[in-house]
Amino acid sequence: MKKKDILTYYHPVLRRKAKEVSAEEETGVLIKKMKKVLKKEEGVGLAAPQIGAAKRVVIVNTADEQMVAFLNPVIKEKSKETTVVKEGCLSVRGVWINVERSRKVTAEFLTEEGKKMEIEAEGMMATILQHEIDHLEGKLIIDKVNFLQKIKILASYYFQKYVRAR
Repeated sequence: MKKKDILTYYHPVLRRKAKEVSAEEETGVLIKKMKKVLKKEEGVGLAAPQIGAAKRVVIVNTADEQMVAFLNPVIKEKSKETTVVKEGCLSVRGVWINVERSRKVTAEFLTEEGKKMEIEAEGMMATILQHEIDHLEGKLIIDKVNFLQKIKILASYYFQKYVRAR
């Protein structure tokens, strides 16, 4: 796999709202590819838009190193209690941003087999789910900062990506 298997900022697919997958839709090939990319990149989560598929599919690498697929995930509840975590993103490499997120979330999703499930997640798992579901809505971590911070971050990002790479 090449680095360009993961789309980087500012690819238009990353800004598009992903479409739901149906229970009849064959998602096995997409999930297999996502798991392979996530393993190679040693990430904790990956959303389908990051590899160019505008579909509501997320893969999360759990604490016990199991990769779990979430189809059509939706956050149903968020705790009022929040936490600030320094987040990075495979689509915005080299950028780390302090992001405030709910400490606990409840999400509904379909399994790979099409079974409707619900998960109550807290801590790191809650953060990962919120981050990846943001991708499905066309949002990135750089959208979590104010305009001036965003300009500074993007200037640094483009310098690393295009000037230093030469």
